[in-house]
Amino acid sequence: MNILFLCTGNSCRSILAEATFNHLAPPGWRAMSAGSHPSGTVHPRSLALLAHEGIATDGYHSKSWDNLPQTPDIVVTVCANAAGETCPAYLGPVLRTHWGVADPAHASGSDAEIDAAFGSAYRILRARIEALLALPLAELQAKPERLKTELDHIGTLMPVCPVLT
Repeated sequence: MNILFLCTGNSCRSILAEATFNHLAPPGWRAMSAGSHPSGTVHPRSLALLAHEGIATDGYHSKSWDNLPQTPDIVVTVCANAAGETCPAYLGPVLRTHWGVADPAHASGSDAEIDAAFGSAYRILRARIEALLALPLAELQAKPERLKTELDHIGTLMPVCPVLT
């Protein structure tokens, strides 16, 4: 199964999701990422965060959905349309779901505040990816309507983060 994580710029969230999914995925499952209007570069904080988490960063780059190496089976949009961000609509016969996450590339403030925005986006995406990978994937591949329901539910999950004192 091929999963496409899609957003507008393909510089932060979709790259974080692609790399994290590929780091955790079972054999036979592979993620790609793309943007409808790619920025052309991966945000350096995304790469630093992935490296800090022990996730390989080689080969990840900002790319257009026009140049995908395979046709996806599942498309996961990660735009935060609740924040007024326009989510691209992938056209094609695929299963679609939405996992909105605020774009850390637009975070402002101190370095610590910006790092926290990247960390939050990563933790949300990782929790959702782990929830997806905990599903009975072999069984759900034969039941696309149930898989869609599960994916939509996962898009509502928010990780529980401990409060540091």
